[in-house]
Amino acid sequence: MACSFRRSIACQLSRVLDLPPENLIKSISAVPISKKEEVADFQLSVDSLLENNSDHLRSDIHIQATRLAEKLRCDTVVSEISTGQGTVNFKINRELLTKTVLQQVIEDGSKYGLKSELFSGLPQKKIVVEFSSPNVAKKFHVGHLRSTIIGNFIANLKEALGHQVTRINYLGDWGMQFGLLGTGFQLFGYEEKLQSNPLQHLFEVYVQVNKEAADNKSIAKSAHEFFQRLEMGDMQALALWQKFRDLSIEEYIRIYKRLGIYFDEYSGESFYREKSQEVLKLLDSKGLLLKTIKGTAVVDLSGNGDPSSVCTVMRSDGTSLYATRDLAAAIDRMDKYNFDTMIYVTDKGQKKHFQQVFQMLKIMGYDWAERCQHVPFGVVQGMKTRTGDVTFLEDVLNETRLRMLQNMASIKTTKELESPQETAERVGLAALIIQDFRGLLLSDYQFSWDRVFQSRGDTGVFLQYTHARLHSLEETFGCGYLNDFNTACLQEPQSVSILRHLLRFDEVLYRSSLDLQPRHIVSYLLTLSHLAAVAHKTLQIKDSPPEVAGARLHLFKAVRSVLANGMKLLGITP
Repeated sequence: MACSFRRSIACQLSRVLDLPPENLIKSISAVPISKKEEVADFQLSVDSLLENNSDHLRSDIHIQATRLAEKLRCDTVVSEISTGQGTVNFKINRELLTKTVLQQVIEDGSKYGLKSELFSGLPQKKIVVEFSSPNVAKKFHVGHLRSTIIGNFIANLKEALGHQVTRINYLGDWGMQFGLLGTGFQLFGYEEKLQSNPLQHLFEVYVQVNKEAADNKSIAKSAHEFFQRLEMGDMQALALWQKFRDLSIEEYIRIYKRLGIYFDEYSGESFYREKSQEVLKLLDSKGLLLKTIKGTAVVDLSGNGDPSSVCTVMRSDGTSLYATRDLAAAIDRMDKYNFDTMIYVTDKGQKKHFQQVFQMLKIMGYDWAERCQHVPFGVVQGMKTRTGDVTFLEDVLNETRLRMLQNMASIKTTKELESPQETAERVGLAALIIQDFRGLLLSDYQFSWDRVFQSRGDTGVFLQYTHARLHSLEETFGCGYLNDFNTACLQEPQSVSILRHLLRFDEVLYRSSLDLQPRHIVSYLLTLSHLAAVAHKTLQIKDSPPEVAGARLHLFKAVRSVLANGMKLLGITP
């Protein structure tokens, strides 16, 4: 694979430059496919070797590249050496390229790209990823979709790289809203409605009690008292709260199953109501807790009274807040998992909250606060279904499946399917995920149903369509051809483009592993699908000599394998 070629080039360079090959491997990159004539498969950026050197060396970087190229020789691996703008370019022997890449894809299977030298020496780490985190007793809001699919992608990627990952769903299952809900249920709730459609009924109760509390001071007062009873551990109040929580989780698990997502632990703010009192005591003992005139307790993170750096950690009645519970949760997880990294996946509106939480952990004396990381993302605008404004994820999933079924029915090439509903769900979900992952996670984006479902554009539908097409090639022509193949039969430009693109998969995974952005993988898979579409038209299998047909089938099988690997990392079932 790319790594054996990179090593071979690095070894030759190391003799000339008198540097260990290990130092050179990451400076040698596979050249992306472009419309222009192919100049090389790999290039070395001379600039990256001069990082520590002075500017006058940089000015004649082109001369440096030429001098270096003159000292290098072609061998059994490298068939051509040339120079570009500050780069030395290497072209790999075509037959060797074909044979090595295809063998490696088939042999490594789901590990293709992950065994690369780019990842060698990567220590195995314990990683906690907290994502999704919907609010209990409310229907799963579509706003939690991004956290859910991004967190799942990060966990998949880390796991694929061999780390030990714990997936935590930290539910919003505590706080003043339960005072309102408890009071509301006592006033407007029906047990039979709660059993038949729990989240819908609780949603209706919540809307009604909020409306009443706005006009009626006594309702607001009893809501406050109900939450205090919860905090004090009142058995009756807790039993009602527990029922709301259990019914909510049952409902969420059903939705996660549709998304193909699981968690190792369902935790929640409620777990830390007692531990957050210990956090307050600890802050107090370190002299960090300040009482305000209103009776609340705050921590001043600036040390000089700057109001923008003050974080409230306790209400005037002594009850805990979101930030206090997050501190308690982080400390508890360190005790439990002894993590090397903990990643929180939430929207960018919580950026300041996490900066403050991490800073407080630090001043409390927890050096491991540096291992905590917030991955923020932007907002999705305009997610509506036909019935109007959408708020609930289930409505979006149902709409996606419905639209996909209609699309499938209108396309002439759709085969008779055993389970059209399930296929529509998988393809529809791929469409949602790809639309979401195409840009920078931090960017807001405008949701568009039309764009989601284009089968020819850069969409999830196109990826699934390509995968299905390649799968049916293998089914049609069987695997009889796949025992051995002749590399000389794969020298057409379309074949070489695909092989050169397959060569880059490890680099794309490496980039995503550094910045946790799925867009590198998305863009790679879309290009791979476009290359496959062109090759499918030009490289016929039917009516070709057996040797040619076998080689082409091998190539398409490799494409499908890498496409499936990439899709699974993104959280898509091919």
